[in-house]
Formats: sequence, C-alpha cells, structure tokens
Amino acid sequence: MLKKIELLMDNLNNAIVGKKDVVENVIIALISNGHLLIEDVPGVGKTTLAKALAKSLDLTYKRVQFTPDLTPSDIIGISVFDKDTGSFIFKKGPIFCNIFLADEINRTSPKTQSSLLQAMEEFEVSTENEHFLLERPFLVLATQNPIEYQGTFPLPEAQLDRFFMKISIGYPNKNDEKIILRDYLKLKNLDNIEPVLSKTDLLFITKEVDEIITHDEIIEYIIDIVNMTRNYKSITLGASPRASIDILKASKAKAYLSNRNYVIHDDVKKIIFPVLRHRLVLSAEARLEKKDTDEVINEIIQRINIGARYVK
Repeated sequence: MLKKIELLMDNLNNAIVGKKDVVENVIIALISNGHLLIEDVPGVGKTTLAKALAKSLDLTYKRVQFTPDLTPSDIIGISVFDKDTGSFIFKKGPIFCNIFLADEINRTSPKTQSSLLQAMEEFEVSTENEHFLLERPFLVLATQNPIEYQGTFPLPEAQLDRFFMKISIGYPNKNDEKIILRDYLKLKNLDNIEPVLSKTDLLFITKEVDEIITHDEIIEYIIDIVNMTRNYKSITLGASPRASIDILKASKAKAYLSNRNYVIHDDVKKIIFPVLRHRLVLSAEARLEKKDTDEVINEIIQRINIGARYVK
C-alpha cells in the first residue's frame, strides 16, 4: 500500500509546490482517520490542497462555503413534509459524505459550527426523530484565516480538540514561487488529478496503522509530555486524553510512512506540534513574553529525557 501512498503524495505535491512536510501531515491525518484544520493567510493554497486530496481519493466529497447566514440544517439536512405520504421525510445535508470541506469555518456562527461536533467525534448525526451513522471513512477538512477577525467566530476549545491536527502551509520560498508563477495555470487546474486510493484501500491502510507496535516506553513518553502540558507555567489549559490518543495514532501513522511496524521517539517528536498546537491555551505571562504555542511545546520536549523523568 505504500506505493499508493506515494502516488497520493505525488498528487498533492504537484498541487502544492515545495510543501512536502505539510503534505505528509495531511496524509498522516488521513490514514489516522482524523479531522484536519488548515489555518493560514489567504492565497497560500488551503482550499487547493483540500480539493487535491479529495480528487485523489475515490470517495464522496462535499464542499460548503461557511458564511454568517449558514444554519445547522444547511449542514445536517432538514425534514420536509411529503404531501403524498402525509408525513415528514428527512433530506440529508452535505455532511453525509466521506470528505467534508468546511471552507472558512470561522465565518459562521457558533450554533452552525456546533452542528459538526457530533459528526466529528461520534461519526453520527442525530435529528429530532432519527439517528444516522455516517459512512466510514469520514474526514472533515476545515480552513480558516487567522488574521481576519471582522465577521468571524473563533472556534471554541471543545471543537478545536476534535481536530486531529492543525497545520499551516506558509509562504513558498523564492525557487518554489518561481515554479508557481511559471505553472500557475497547470497548478490551478486539478482536472488532471486521478484517484489513486479507493475506499477499500484507505480502510485497509487505517487498519494496518492501528496494528503498528507501540512499546510501553513510548506510551510513557507521550504521557509525560501530556502531563507536563497540564502542569506547565506557560499553559493555562493543557492537553486532553483525546489529545494523548491522537498523539499515539499520529505516531503510528508516521512510523507506517517510514515503513516501520513500530513507533520510535522521533515519530512522536515530529508529529507533536500539529497535534497539540491548537489544543493548548497559553498563560497571560507567556503571551506577554510573545511566546507561541510551538515554542512552549518545544520547551516541554526539551525538559523530558527519553527513558527518564523530567529534567530539573
């Protein structure tokens, strides 16, 4: 299956030039069956990346542009009266798909944002009278702009915690931007992207990832990191048990992409930032010192010895 993963990487690297680390994190989230938040400034390719991923997979895909007037029924669906049967029937909304792209998710109201909570955590949708299971795999890809506040609604911590990873694409370097300018028409046109992974393939890969071996030493290392986030002077809200599980799942996926059947400490170190950065709330003192979340996470990693307890 690694050959098909490589084809998927090629598709995404052709759509987003010079961002191999970003592409790898997207694939880690995909094969871990986790939801992905892409936060970055406008124009760097957030939506292009999401669309390229959707076209590379032989799965159902729906995109919704989130706006202030969007309602939960626009996402989940609505019951309508059928005059022929004299009863209400439920018309399913766009959430009933394999890949759901919530474009500019922070532009809609908290009420509409909350309509995604049950689907993201339990892979289910409940209405007044009915209950539906979502078809697996199910992945929410959400994009948001971090610098524009007018007309936006920041995601609450409860929803942020449901995202497996938060990544940023960033600006390209000079050489990559030269390629973008030369080939922008080709890059913008995603019609040449063909599906390289089927639903069966993806479900099989996620099962293989689950079976990656994790020794107790790795488990304790993850626990040490998470526990320190809950008792660290620069953090007022630490990582949840859900975050611990996601660190483990992402580490297994990283090992799988490295063609190993076991997790090593470096796997944890490489995935810890996108898994934790959106889940931690920094203290007022840390913000005054102009620290960012990645810097604080790095401090925590430096204070924990592999195979030992905290560095004093």
